Amino acid sequence: MGRGGRWPNGRGGPGLLPRPGPFPGGRGGGRYQNYQRDERFVSELKLSKSKETLSRKSTVFQEPCELTSYSRVEGGEVCYDERGLRLFKRHVSEDIGADLNQGYDTFIEKIDLGSEGFGDLLGSIRAKNISLENIHFVTFRNNLNKILAAAYNRHEPWEMGVHKRNGTIYLDVHKLPERPQSDLDRRRCYWGYCFESLATEDPGRAYGEEIHHVDANVEFCSVVKTKLGAHRVLMGAEMDCCDETDEGRRIYIELKTTRELDDRTVERYEREKLLKFWIQSFVAGVPYILVGYRDDGGRLVRTERLRTKDIAHRARLKNYWNGAVCLAFADEVLCWLYGTVKENEDYTLQFVHPFMRLELLQAQSCPDAITNHVHLLQHPSSPPPPQ
Repeated sequence: MGRGGRWPNGRGGPGLLPRPGPFPGGRGGGRYQNYQRDERFVSELKLSKSKETLSRKSTVFQEPCELTSYSRVEGGEVCYDERGLRLFKRHVSEDIGADLNQGYDTFIEKIDLGSEGFGDLLGSIRAKNISLENIHFVTFRNNLNKILAAAYNRHEPWEMGVHKRNGTIYLDVHKLPERPQSDLDRRRCYWGYCFESLATEDPGRAYGEEIHHVDANVEFCSVVKTKLGAHRVLMGAEMDCCDETDEGRRIYIELKTTRELDDRTVERYEREKLLKFWIQSFVAGVPYILVGYRDDGGRLVRTERLRTKDIAHRARLKNYWNGAVCLAFADEVLCWLYGTVKENEDYTLQFVHPFMRLELLQAQSCPDAITNHVHLLQHPSSPPPPQ
C-alpha cells in the first residue's frame, strides 16, 4: 500500500497517510536525512520504551460494564434494543464437516458506513441519556484494538480521526484503502460469516437445512464503559452472540474462524492471531472465544473453545507477548492524546512505516455524526443545522 502517494478519503481534506518512506525527522543523516515532515504535523509519540519497561508498569483496567445496546436489522434500520442479538448454539460440534461455502451465492456483503456508523453509536448514547461528563474517550472497539496491538504489531498501518468536544475525545474509525479482493478473498471472508450462522440458533432454519441469505450488515452492538489507567472510555463493540452461565448471567462469546494449524503455522498463530483475538475480547469483557478451524476448501474440521484470560497466560509463558505490555502501551497513548489534543480541534492519529512513532496531524473537518451529536446534546429539541 501507499505507492501512489497520499489518498483522499473525504474525512479531513487531503489524504491522511503520507507515502510510506523514511523515518520522520531523522537525526544523523543516513537514509532518513531528506525526509520532509508532513505540514499538518502537530505531535508525535516515539515508541522508544522497551517491552521490559512497559511490562513493569501496573496499568489498571476496569472490567467493562454494559450501559446500553442497539441492533441493525435487515434493510439497515437501527433499533435501540436487543433484537439483533443471537444465541450461541451449544451443540455446534455437530456441524463439524459442514461446508462453509453454503449460501455464498446469496451473501450480502457488509457496507462501509464510514462515520454514519459512529453516528448510530452516538445515537444509542443519547437514547439512553448516558452522561458523557466524566468520559474521556468515546470510540468503537476497533480503534482500541489498533492501539493495544501496536505494542507488538509494527507492520500494519492504521489511522483514526480524533475530535475533542466538551472535554470528550471522539475517536472515529478510518478505513484505509485495500487491494481489490479476489473471489477467494471474498469466500474466506464469507466462511467466517457462515460459521457465525452455524454457531448460533436460528429459529427460522429447520434442522439440517443449509445456511442461506447471510447478511453481514445485520449486527448487535453492546455499549460498555470501562477505564484504562486514568481515562474513562465509552466503547461500542459488535457482539457475535451470547450464552448464559449456570447462575443465569448473560455472557458474550466471540466467534472466529482460521485455517487448521500444523507444525509450521502454530507459532505464528499464537504470536499474532491469538494476540488479536485476546485484545478484541479482553477490552470488551468477552470471557470466551469459539474458534472454528477450516481446511483450504472451506470445510469445518474442528472447533475449540478458548477462555480469554487463558490465552494471555499461555502467550506469557511462551514469551510470545504480554497483555500487560499492551495495556501499559495503550495507557501511554491515551495520556499523550488527551494531554495534546485541544478543545474544538480536529486531528488524525496515524501509524505508518517505519512504525517507530505515532503521529498526530491536524485535520480540516469533523464528521457530521459528531457535530450533530454535540448539537443534540446541547439542544435536544432543536434539529442540527444543515451541513
